Amino acid sequence: MCNAEFHFDFGSPNAYLAHLVIPEIEARTGARFEYVPVLLGGVFKLTGNRSPAESFAGIKNKPEYAQLETERFVKHHGIITSFRRNPFFPVNTLTLMRGAIVAQQLGVFERYVDEMFWHMWEPKKMDDPAVWHAALVQGDFDASRFAELVQNAEVKAELLANTERSVARGAFGSPTFFVGDEIFFGKDRLRDVEDLLSHRPSSAQAARTPSAALATAPRRPPAEQRAGRRATRPIPSRRR
Repeated sequence: MCNAEFHFDFGSPNAYLAHLVIPEIEARTGARFEYVPVLLGGVFKLTGNRSPAESFAGIKNKPEYAQLETERFVKHHGIITSFRRNPFFPVNTLTLMRGAIVAQQLGVFERYVDEMFWHMWEPKKMDDPAVWHAALVQGDFDASRFAELVQNAEVKAELLANTERSVARGAFGSPTFFVGDEIFFGKDRLRDVEDLLSHRPSSAQAARTPSAALATAPRRPPAEQRAGRRATRPIPSRRR
């Protein structure tokens, strides 16, 4: 069975939307997505890239089109969510992402990912230590332990190493996906990720053989049948 890697930062709205869609892809393909925490600010620094908010600024029609694309993605996947742009941006996600490394060490990673994505895009000012602490308490995490461990040198080094390895493999933003040596960037490339996980032709191959692509097109399950990502606390009830 072929699996995928999802290189993410909580500060990426497109990573959040991808996170909401990944469970249905796992259900259809039987594959698993390995979540790899990276620091998006570090990725930008290493690659010279900038956030869409910066790169789209002053370009007529481009931000509006990006919003339209997001609305189409949400509608296509039947996502029920209160997602909206975070008015506190830019949000420094350094502590949040170090917290993801801590959560891996403490065995609560998947639940932490669900909770922090939700709090970021509820949305809240998640680089405020008090807000992050309150989110941890609300999620039944040991907030004091997290606050202590995010300052650990090994935690800091692991997040840095994740980020550097991601860039070395070709990443320049989030969400980035890897299936073996194949790299895919952006939430809209999830269709190609699924094709590869299902051993179907990629979109590029499908363009050359449209009949085969149509013959293998997956049926999407009804939205109400989709479970949330593997979390201890039920997340679907929050997607409203």
